[in-house]
Amino acid sequence: MIKSTSQGACYAFQLAIRSFVCGMVIMFSGAKANAQGDLLISPLRIVFEGSKKSQEINLANVGKDTATYVISVQNIKMNEDGSFEQITTPEPGQNFADPFLRFFPRKVILAPNEAQVVKMQLVKTNELKPGEYRSHLYFRAVPEEKPLGEKTKKDSAAISIELKPIFGITIPTIIRVGDYDGNVSLADIAVAPNENKQPQLSFTFKRTGSMSVYGDITVDYVSPGGKSTQVKLVKGVGVYTPNAIRRFKVDLDGDNHFNAHEGKLHITYAMQMNDKSMKNVEADYDLK
Repeated sequence: MIKSTSQGACYAFQLAIRSFVCGMVIMFSGAKANAQGDLLISPLRIVFEGSKKSQEINLANVGKDTATYVISVQNIKMNEDGSFEQITTPEPGQNFADPFLRFFPRKVILAPNEAQVVKMQLVKTNELKPGEYRSHLYFRAVPEEKPLGEKTKKDSAAISIELKPIFGITIPTIIRVGDYDGNVSLADIAVAPNENKQPQLSFTFKRTGSMSVYGDITVDYVSPGGKSTQVKLVKGVGVYTPNAIRRFKVDLDGDNHFNAHEGKLHITYAMQMNDKSMKNVEADYDLK
């Protein structure tokens, strides 16, 4: 709770609060973890392809308090740096999935350790043309409301402002129709010190074809003697249509286990199960 006796200061602080809340929504809506706050979600990615017309999403509240979540659909573009931006009009080569999705319930209230299933169905499938369609299901936490009649201390000489960040998480929902293909390669690989003088790996995904790609990145250090040590694992990295490239950076772990000036890094991008037509992508980078 923050108090101010100056109307000018109060107005400036209100603007700061709006920016704070909006920033929290944007930051967390693009989270890739399987949990946000006390909400666990499984699976983290929904793909409709072939004859599949319905799917289920499992939610669980692992917190100590009852939580309420409102579920909606967002349409999002991926920027070249991997960040997300909400849009209302698809870019060239992009198709939204939301006109062909139905899900229920749209609001869930979960007691501590309680779980619930959200069901998704395809609709208007006769209107789907060959291609890939994508929208994102958004789970937004609703702040707890104080019970009616609960007394709040008031100070007639001050204005009270309470900060309530809004947390949320999105998961991609993809529809694939007809024949589709996709390829990805790794280019522009480099290693350089980050701001903390720790080794940072950077490279560019180059995607071609009609489908998005999604997988896990493993980075192994191979010593001059041939010993291999894992120095990084990043799960759930996607490159979504219509993007042709995604620039990626990651700090490497275990700097005591490898020499950044000799040996090599072996990078593997392993496609997850839904991308059965895709093969793992591998690349080597010689350290100097």
